[in-house]
Amino acid sequence: MADRGWHQHQNAVERLASSYAAIPTGKPVRLAKRTTNLFRARTATTAPGLDVGGLDGVIEVVADGPDGPVAEVQGMCTYESLVDATLPHGLVPYVVPQLRTITLGGAVTGLGIESTSFRLGLPHESVLEMDVFTGGGEVVTTRPGDDLFDAFPNSYGSLGYATRLRIKLAPVPSFVALRHLKFDDADLLAKTMAEVAATQAYDGEPVHGLDGVSFGPGEHVLTVARWTDEPGPTSDYAGQDIYYRSLLSCDRDRLTTYDYLWRWDTDWFWCSGAFGAQNPRIRRFWPRRLRRSDVYMRLLHLDRRFDIADRLDRRAGRPQRERVVQDVEVPIERLGEFLAWFDEEVGMRPVWLCPLVSTGSTGGAQWSSYPLEPGRLYVNIGFWGTVHVGPEATDSPRNRAIEAKVHELGGHKSLYSEAFYDRETFDALYNTTHLAAVKRQFDPDDRLTTLYDKAVRSR
Repeated sequence: MADRGWHQHQNAVERLASSYAAIPTGKPVRLAKRTTNLFRARTATTAPGLDVGGLDGVIEVVADGPDGPVAEVQGMCTYESLVDATLPHGLVPYVVPQLRTITLGGAVTGLGIESTSFRLGLPHESVLEMDVFTGGGEVVTTRPGDDLFDAFPNSYGSLGYATRLRIKLAPVPSFVALRHLKFDDADLLAKTMAEVAATQAYDGEPVHGLDGVSFGPGEHVLTVARWTDEPGPTSDYAGQDIYYRSLLSCDRDRLTTYDYLWRWDTDWFWCSGAFGAQNPRIRRFWPRRLRRSDVYMRLLHLDRRFDIADRLDRRAGRPQRERVVQDVEVPIERLGEFLAWFDEEVGMRPVWLCPLVSTGSTGGAQWSSYPLEPGRLYVNIGFWGTVHVGPEATDSPRNRAIEAKVHELGGHKSLYSEAFYDRETFDALYNTTHLAAVKRQFDPDDRLTTLYDKAVRSR
């Protein structure tokens, strides 16, 4: 079975290389990919792209090898497919991002995070080896410590595309026991989060997953998760109940491991409410199989295409909206300060809170394109929605203010959504001088779009 997977993988890589060869010399190279979890527009083009068909599966799961349990995974494989292949072995990737259709390659060349990140880092930090199809049309095998490997996280395809990744896997039992801890003070929330992250325990019990939600000033919930094989009843938040609401209504809960991994996907955190999917009368008839993030993403694309929300706002006389969809990281000690500022200047809640500690590249160095300080505790703060700001919405004042504040607090922001930095600031924050040097080595004819062009100029 494993031999068959490797044979199919090799055929897919050959098709990818052939599609590259068919693109005229000097023309830019891009993926022929229709789906995306990005929240920034891709440049419209009719030019042919790289054929990634057949690069979306798991090649092999090795439960007992010299590197411990590992999986050989193709770059376009979604985490949903990856978990489906590993969980029957009692194994999962170190970090499983919240949405089913995020791809492994996307999480590594972008950034991924979840509740295990406070102890296991970020998705790229559990990669042992990967093959990258570069802008020069070659497949390069790279490992931690190599320039290409260490510059790849947060490069968003500007250095190439991962075709194969060997990742470490972690054992998991069948269930997850949850405790939802309530706080009315953001500084106490941050202090508790830091203590749990440092000890990986709470109230005498081990903590394997840690995240939270701030519902508003004085209303915060920190969820500590414990892996367990203890049998017992479990909740179902893929049905009529809604996960994020349960954080306020109960103190303890239990989920199957599978349901815990996708607890945020069913309602796209809380964003499904924009489509009526949380209305009990609508939810009853909304097929369970369609309660998932990629369905809501398609609905969002329809809204943008036909300006549905904007038309309704104009008809109702409401101010113009600014879309504020961002994930940012700030040091744990600045969490309360950021939330207070965010309430005053933006006023959007709930927001997601997820602590993380980067393990760093080889030797404990910073990752060159996303230089978080290794070993330091940060909190990812995710907020996704719109705010009514009036005619100045087209200038994105709230997003620009968020970028400035995060920079002031010593943090960083992810680039999956829109960015507004000037070139000098962007270059300093994301170390593009080093990124450009690596790009020249592996993309000498500059056929891949630069990170700045992708993240900022794509608007």
